[in-house]
Amino acid sequence: MATFDEWLTAYDVVYRALPAASDLACPNCGHRTLRIVFTARPAAEHGYASFWCDTCLEGIYVSRAPIPAGVTARSMDEPAEDRNRGIPDYRLVT
Repeated sequence: MATFDEWLTAYDVVYRALPAASDLACPNCGHRTLRIVFTARPAAEHGYASFWCDTCLEGIYVSRAPIPAGVTARSMDEPAEDRNRGIPDYRLVT
């Protein structure tokens, strides 16, 4: 099982590639199915990042994450069922 620090390192690699997609392998299972979704208040420069693997359903949650240029964040003003659509109930690594 990957550690929180290994997940943070993977997050940094994927984050730096944005808005382009990354094919980085999951630090936990090795599949190349990492996903990242940002949620923020409209026009905010910081928000929350959900970062997970679609294969093993493990990941981390980052608060006060800067929203990278060229990336559209989901609005905190949307109902929870809309802004969380497509984000699985993944296991948080602590």
